[in-house]
Amino acid sequence: MTSPPEPSLVLWDIDHTLVRIAGVSREIYSEAFRLVTGQPLRELADMAVRTERAIIVDTLILNGVPDPESRIDAFLPALGDAARKLRNRMREAGERLPGAQQAIATFVGTVTAQSVVTGNARAIAVTKLEALDLAEHIDFEIGGYGEDGADRAVLVGLAIQRAEGKYGVRFDPRRVVVIGDTPHDIKGAHDNGAVAVGVATGRSSAEELTAAGADVVLADLTKLNALRHAVTGYIQTEG
Repeated sequence: MTSPPEPSLVLWDIDHTLVRIAGVSREIYSEAFRLVTGQPLRELADMAVRTERAIIVDTLILNGVPDPESRIDAFLPALGDAARKLRNRMREAGERLPGAQQAIATFVGTVTAQSVVTGNARAIAVTKLEALDLAEHIDFEIGGYGEDGADRAVLVGLAIQRAEGKYGVRFDPRRVVVIGDTPHDIKGAHDNGAVAVGVATGRSSAEELTAAGADVVLADLTKLNALRHAVTGYIQTEG
């Protein structure tokens, strides 16, 4: 009698790993800021490799809004509303990165679940992937999101906990694969004992991802065989 396959989980970063969407983030924040404060947005905090919670607080501070922490609970749903309102702009301004759709599809039926670990708020993550036709096989009920905290390792840990709770299984850390384009994604994976796949489609080069300790480094998501090996625990480098 054949034993059932071990549970496995794939966790995707979104921006510069699966998609690239230029210019829409400021529009989303401008609309959310107006909804929450009734004022126009003057300055937007640096968004690079940060979670939504940190961006919200710093943006409110930059714009002179008192007690910014107390505004987070109102700002997060406002961001979701703004993102949904701008879905067509995301579709127009955005693009799927090479191999993204095929990479997600290749794991369907071979892993227990696929979700995301992202600095985006959950509502923005859903809207981005829906706008670019990448949401079909992603379980957004699990995952780690920008409202969950500022530390990528915390987000990965939460994604694993949520997946174990929903699917009623325990994931061996080496059967959890985090796929992302920055050293923060690599560290977040390794801090949870997971496999880290670096994709050099963002600001970080392949050399930088290797130096950060990625188990697998790919030029893009078109190397499906290497991704499959990573997911099944047979780690090998590109080529």
